[in-house]
Amino acid sequence: AYFARKYDEMWAASELLYHRVLQTGLSAKEATEDLAKLREHIGEANVVGDLPGLDAKVESIATAIEARRQVEATERAAARDQARTEREAIVAEAEKIAAQDPAKTQWKASGARIRELLDDWKKHQRSSVKLDRESENSLWQRFSTARNSFDKARRVYFAELESTQSEAKAAKEKLVAEAEKLSASKEWGQTAGAFKRLMDQWRKAGRAGRKEDDELWGRFKAAQDAFFNAKDEVSAEEDKEFRANLEVKEGLLEQARALLPIKDLNAAKSALRTIQDKWDAAGKVPRSEMGRIEGELRKVEQTVRDAEDAKWKKSNPEVNHRASAFAEQIEKALEKENKALDKARASGDEKKIKAAEESLASRRALLEMVHKAQA
Repeated sequence: AYFARKYDEMWAASELLYHRVLQTGLSAKEATEDLAKLREHIGEANVVGDLPGLDAKVESIATAIEARRQVEATERAAARDQARTEREAIVAEAEKIAAQDPAKTQWKASGARIRELLDDWKKHQRSSVKLDRESENSLWQRFSTARNSFDKARRVYFAELESTQSEAKAAKEKLVAEAEKLSASKEWGQTAGAFKRLMDQWRKAGRAGRKEDDELWGRFKAAQDAFFNAKDEVSAEEDKEFRANLEVKEGLLEQARALLPIKDLNAAKSALRTIQDKWDAAGKVPRSEMGRIEGELRKVEQTVRDAEDAKWKKSNPEVNHRASAFAEQIEKALEKENKALDKARASGDEKKIKAAEESLASRRALLEMVHKAQA
């Protein structure tokens, strides 16, 4: 009975291990270790019972463990593939960040993302299945290269930026010095042009650091404002005087318009010269009104010139001489045409007579047109 109970214990242990392999998450490694211990106990035990059945149970456990081992191998392969894909995604994003155009890169955000990806990599190493050494080394090499490339590009970019900003700062300091020198100038027109050129140069100078840019711009703007405020004060005073001049020119403009339409060209020209003399003596008008008032007078002046040109064309001696010479040529031709007609009539040839009459009529019509043009 004692040895029979020992057999029952061995069978129960075998049955328990069998069910653990089939129904629990016991790993193949742990199950193999437990099976080795079971076999060791069975080999040493002195028991009474169905020993071949017990051996068959042990073999069935071994078969179940082998099946579990194959399942685990498949699961591990799938897990490694998944882990490789996840690591690949980390590496690909790092390489994408490293390949950005330095001029368009958001360095702060990109640097923070690179650091996050490194943390993800480390976390993945701790929590995920291990990859084979070759894949692990290859992916890490790519990730490390991307990080190094990004860091190098960032150092180069900011070194160049610092150099560029230093040049821009020096250029803007020079422009500020010139602006401050010009701020007290009273040469309004010339200095206003100089400030415009300085402003164009400022835009082309590039950017210094934000703090330096703000400080230099504040100085430049102050110098510019000082000049233009003084200029505006002087312009305001001049405008008061120029408004009075504008009233005088408005009156002269009305006088000039009254000359139109032109009836007596000589009288109109004489009156316009008087108006022009008074116009020049009246002085400047406000800049905002200059184009309008001058343009209106130009219209009257142009009308008088057009009338004078038209008169000249009518009485141009050269044109009249050419017309007279042409009329003489036609008259001489008419004499020849008359003789040709007489000759044709004498011959009695109706065809020649008709041709001569038509040619003569054509010449007479042309001569009439010339005489009308001369008139």
